[in-house]
Amino acid sequence: MRLYQLHSKQTLPISKERAWEFLIDPKNLKVITPKAMGFNILSGGEVPLFPGQIIQYTVSPFPGYTTKWVTEITHIKEGEYFVDEQRFGPYALWHHKHFLTEVPGGVEMEDIIDYKLPLRFLGQMAHPILVKRPLQKIFDYRREKLNSLFGECKNHIPFLEFKSF
Repeated sequence: MRLYQLHSKQTLPISKERAWEFLIDPKNLKVITPKAMGFNILSGGEVPLFPGQIIQYTVSPFPGYTTKWVTEITHIKEGEYFVDEQRFGPYALWHHKHFLTEVPGGVEMEDIIDYKLPLRFLGQMAHPILVKRPLQKIFDYRREKLNSLFGECKNHIPFLEFKSF
């Protein structure tokens, strides 16, 4: 069994409060997701995030394939972090932690996603092309979109790293 981890950091020139307000509105996930992903919230996105919230949506990770994805918001510390976990969807495991930290000149947004693919060896073989590359593109898009919405911190270098265990 191989576990993977995506670790991303981005600094924005806004207050922690403003970043938090944006992140806890489920509708904003569509704003920071590439249109080609076909992301649509089916239910659970009408109110700001709360522990126990179930959000159902559809996503098209690649052309010709659409899947339903169900996540639960499992933990929230107001203004600091929240965690979403897949309950049903394309991954064998998906555990996504979102952190906000005040830094000089703004707020650092940090994501740590631990995930496991289905299909054992086949999933591992598919990872570089069908999973890692699209996740890289999603987070590149997200970084650019957030910069266009809130501005860019010129003195902070974004960070994106993949690991496997």
